[in-house]
Amino acid sequence: MANIQNDYWENHWQNPKYRNISFDQAISIARTRVPGEVVKAELDYDDGVLLYEIDIRTNEGLKYEVKVDAVTGQITKLKLD
Repeated sequence: MANIQNDYWENHWQNPKYRNISFDQAISIARTRVPGEVVKAELDYDDGVLLYEIDIRTNEGLKYEVKVDAVTGQITKLKLD
């Protein structure tokens, strides 16, 4: 059973070997675009692209969703929630 779990993890998109950008780096990238407090950050696989989804609340109380490509570090989407 352990081999199946290891094989699954080895090939699973959440495995760190599939991304060049860490959570901390993605948060830094997002905060350069939208300064504020990070209220949520998660790794997601969306339409064949590995992305960090980061929600940031600004000092003005606005909440933004910033998507950062986990391989390139590029911001792929910026949306006011």
